[in-house]
Amino acid sequence: MRRIPSFLALRAFEAAARLGSFARACEELHLTPSAVSHQVRALERHFGRALFLRSNRRVSLTPDGERLLTALSCAFDAIETACADLAPSSAAASLSVHCTPSFASAWLSPRLPHFIEQHPSVSIRLSSGAESIDLQRHEDIDVVIAYGKAPSGPGLTVLALGEEEIAALCTPEIARRAASVDAAAIETFARLDSSFSPVRWPDWFSANGLPPPSTRASASFDRGALVISAAVQGMGLALESLRFAKAQIDDGSLVRLGAGRFRSLHREMHFLCYRSRDEYSRNVVAFRDWLKGLN
Repeated sequence: MRRIPSFLALRAFEAAARLGSFARACEELHLTPSAVSHQVRALERHFGRALFLRSNRRVSLTPDGERLLTALSCAFDAIETACADLAPSSAAASLSVHCTPSFASAWLSPRLPHFIEQHPSVSIRLSSGAESIDLQRHEDIDVVIAYGKAPSGPGLTVLALGEEEIAALCTPEIARRAASVDAAAIETFARLDSSFSPVRWPDWFSANGLPPPSTRASASFDRGALVISAAVQGMGLALESLRFAKAQIDDGSLVRLGAGRFRSLHREMHFLCYRSRDEYSRNVVAFRDWLKGLN
């Protein structure tokens, strides 16, 4: 007979410790606050020591609690992986991916046929939105590709999808007009950018040793794909990642401003995120390795 405390108590403790909140543990486990609190208290009585420090409705782990969480995380991950391997094929073959609309339309969707060809048994469910997604609250989503800033949090694995080049782009006609003006006069051209991008026009001006622009961008859009589209239509200069503009650069509808006169910026802009407990999930591993192979 195994000498372990109540599994329900261990599960309540692991959820509260991993999520950093009793309230969120209640939501995940579909239990009342009193039930979760009772289970954790029972576990603390079993061990004869405190696992949480409680003050002003906030909780944090004691050193003993940290030790227990580390051990339970490994054990629960192994249990979940074993159960996933035995799950019906229809459930095991599905992978839900969430990303921004621009990443979905301009970069991921055109490449997904390659993934499906390599992994015909995996069914991809792709959703998009500008809002950030908390994987601990959205169990229906397996993988998030975050934009702008790397998320952080307990139980989350985050991998950067490579450094991107962010350049000033425009139509060949605008590029010809700009070639005849002084670098400082670039400010007089209409400037386009994305309101969600962490890289803005003042960053570009600074990188090129130019004084900051005296006015804001002429037009700002809520997604990078719209910035690219506006630039193709000749609205002005777009400051955007080449990851979104590869097709337009390849077909010649957009070119780099200055043809070498100006510096681009290089940043990590997209991040693959999944629950650490899914580190060995076959579908997550397949998608992660495929993405890494594209960079």
